[in-house]
Amino acid sequence: MKFVLSLFAVCFLFLAIGAGVVSYGYTVYSAAGPLKQPVHVTVPKGTGVSSITSLLEENGVIDNPLLFKVATRLTDKHASLKAGEYEFLPRASMSEVLSKLEQGDIILRQVTIPEGLTSFEIMRLLKNDKGLKQDYEGVPEEGSLLPNTYAYQKGDGTAFIIEQMQDAMKTTLDKAWDARVNDLPFDSKEEAIIMASIIEKETGVSGERGDVAGVFTNRLRKGMPLQTDPTVIYAITGGKHKNDGKGPLGRRLLRKDMSIDSAYNTYKYPGLPKGPICNPGKASIEAALNPASNDYIYFVADGSGGHIFAKTLAEHNKNVAQWRKIRRSQ
Repeated sequence: MKFVLSLFAVCFLFLAIGAGVVSYGYTVYSAAGPLKQPVHVTVPKGTGVSSITSLLEENGVIDNPLLFKVATRLTDKHASLKAGEYEFLPRASMSEVLSKLEQGDIILRQVTIPEGLTSFEIMRLLKNDKGLKQDYEGVPEEGSLLPNTYAYQKGDGTAFIIEQMQDAMKTTLDKAWDARVNDLPFDSKEEAIIMASIIEKETGVSGERGDVAGVFTNRLRKGMPLQTDPTVIYAITGGKHKNDGKGPLGRRLLRKDMSIDSAYNTYKYPGLPKGPICNPGKASIEAALNPASNDYIYFVADGSGGHIFAKTLAEHNKNVAQWRKIRRSQ
């Protein structure tokens, strides 16, 4: 009987000690951590629990590596910790740190590419992003990049963004091409991008894109020159637009510019120019392939950011005269 009581007492003691250890461990696991200021820690792909623990300890995020390793096992999170760049806040507990790693709550870096930039301008923008490695040589083909906001992580480079943009452009163009209307005055996806690039440069008003596309579609069908200023600007600059706040040329477009001998000059040569003049967005691509059904042949700025459309030259000349009055007043 004494032996049974002694055995019971020993078991009770071990249980009490175990419960105390578990209670202590949970308290430490849930308590505020040692970090005194925010810190960024990058976990490379393929990093195991031991290496992650070492990274956290080295950066002052945790101070009890053994308990952290045990916690990852007991919570069954050891196989689900994700790579990436993390920001850990002051006093973050082990519980919070482990949860962040399991959820993959990484720092998301982003770069936004506006519609209508040339490939040269896009590369200039990417080169100014300090978070990106500069690992892309040259300038991508004009019209091959889809403007949008793209996410990246620390260590990614300009080549990664360019690849995303090219893939997105191909996907968007393929989908829009499949949904195109019949009887367009061009026959290829390459020509669709050329048309979309002109639409993109002619208007930034979303509700106008269809009508602008309609004008250029009507002109192509009639064999009329497109006579669009942005193509002349591209003929002069080759897409290497100035960035001094005075427009792509650094000056106003002049009448003599309209006679420049270039396959991009739609005043001198009818039809589409030989290539895109910028990288158009999704809306302009869709407008190019689904133009509004209208009888418009002309359009001119209305002074408020949009345009006035006309079916006849006489009507257009009145609109131009009105625009000139507005421009003089400005």
